[in-house]
Amino acid sequence: MAEISSICVYCGSQPGNHPAFREAARILGRTMAERDICLVYGGGGMGIMGEISRSVIEHGGKVTGVIPEFLISKERGTMGCDDDDGELGEVVVTRDMHERKTRMFELSQAFVALPGGIGTLEEVVEMLTWAQLGRHDYPVVFANIEGFWDPLIDLLSHMAEAGFIHTSQRLKPMVVRDPANIVEEILNA
Repeated sequence: MAEISSICVYCGSQPGNHPAFREAARILGRTMAERDICLVYGGGGMGIMGEISRSVIEHGGKVTGVIPEFLISKERGTMGCDDDDGELGEVVVTRDMHERKTRMFELSQAFVALPGGIGTLEEVVEMLTWAQLGRHDYPVVFANIEGFWDPLIDLLSHMAEAGFIHTSQRLKPMVVRDPANIVEEILNA
């Protein structure tokens, strides 16, 4: 596996209803910056997305946000893409969600799912699908903060037991409960 210089983090554009979700984003952002690992993320300035981006930057790290044109006003708020003070890092604007996901994949050597909604779920499941199909062998991590991902982890086990995950050796997401350990777990994978 290639050296890890950037990690794609999928996460919510909302803050969630547990303070541990936002704190996990801040901790992960700090540990990425401390290891000089660039954050690749959905480019939003609100919710968990904004928390992790600001944390990486506050700790001296690099950020690349990838956002489709139609989401700029919704997920970046009043900043748009003219973020002169660099609060959210570099911005790559794409035509649509498909181009966004492809670009995020191309820029990353590992994937982390912090708590989030349907978009977060869809993005991390796509990375699991691509791993199963042999498109990549990068680490995929569920940041299982307060057991957030337990239902999905159970579902994946159920799918494997029912015989629907045909290449289980390629589909081994890591489950990490402590956000302070995520970067180290990825580097040791």
